[in-house]
Amino acid sequence: MEFTQLGRTGLKVSRLCLGTMNFGPQSDEQTAFAIMDKALELGINFFDTANVYGRKKGEGVTEQIVGRWFAQGGGRREKVVMATKVYGHMGDWPNQRLLSALNIRQSLEGSLKRLQTDHIDLYQMHHIDRHTPWEEIWQAMEVLVQQGKVIYVGSSNFAGWHITQAQELARARHFMGMVSEQCLYNLDARMVELEVLPACKAYGLGVLPWSPLGGGLLGGVLEKIEKGRSASDEVKKEVEEKRPKLEAWEKYCKELGEPPAAVALAWVLRNPVVTAPIIGPRTVDQLTGSLRALEIRLDEAALKKLDEIFPGPGGEAPEAFAW
Repeated sequence: MEFTQLGRTGLKVSRLCLGTMNFGPQSDEQTAFAIMDKALELGINFFDTANVYGRKKGEGVTEQIVGRWFAQGGGRREKVVMATKVYGHMGDWPNQRLLSALNIRQSLEGSLKRLQTDHIDLYQMHHIDRHTPWEEIWQAMEVLVQQGKVIYVGSSNFAGWHITQAQELARARHFMGMVSEQCLYNLDARMVELEVLPACKAYGLGVLPWSPLGGGLLGGVLEKIEKGRSASDEVKKEVEEKRPKLEAWEKYCKELGEPPAAVALAWVLRNPVVTAPIIGPRTVDQLTGSLRALEIRLDEAALKKLDEIFPGPGGEAPEAFAW
């Protein structure tokens, strides 16, 4: 396994981050345990979850599964850099969501209990809260850091200017601020190249792309459907809308002699601002298959071809749309 530092920190994390969103809804507890055990065996030390994962409001099903896995001991918790999130609905009362100081505190305590741990290594704001002032957010986070309950703070789904605003206000408070941004980034979703990735680079935030396989579209979906694999109506609709791109994509991956999923991950990994894409395996085989991405090196010809199939926004702003 390859390791790198998380953004500008001294923290070493694996180049692949194990996403746990499927634990509960898609993978039962026994399978989830097997996936996490295999991840550690492979050297993956970076796990990501969220308080709302599990599709049962307020229960934190996925965090509970990870917590019971930690409780088995064997150094599991000590070996893992654990990331979770705060923002989403954890109940029907008005202060059980978003980023008020009250919800940050209550949500953190809930996550600690479910994960059966005394601290969160990376506590991420799951979305921007347009109604809570940064002074309140940073004060709440500072208290958690001082208490030793949170080690690092990160963001998710922030715009470039949100990152700038947050970091400048953190700097004014002599607080480290955010060390990572978890954003939607893959060959078919490249909007963050305009301003989010440049902001992360400028402020030393590690980028953690979620959905690096485009919800499965970049994982060889056409071939799977042709072989009889079932797909939801939503996926089928998206496949038809993007069929020309997907046909060119899968054809090119065959020319490379590589699995589409591995090429898609390798493409994300080749960006120097990316720390680790979030992979969300439902099975152990899907997890082990992801490691091929670490061995693929895409040359300039390959990158040019992929740009032709999946054009980006044109580079960074403002040059992408101005002079």
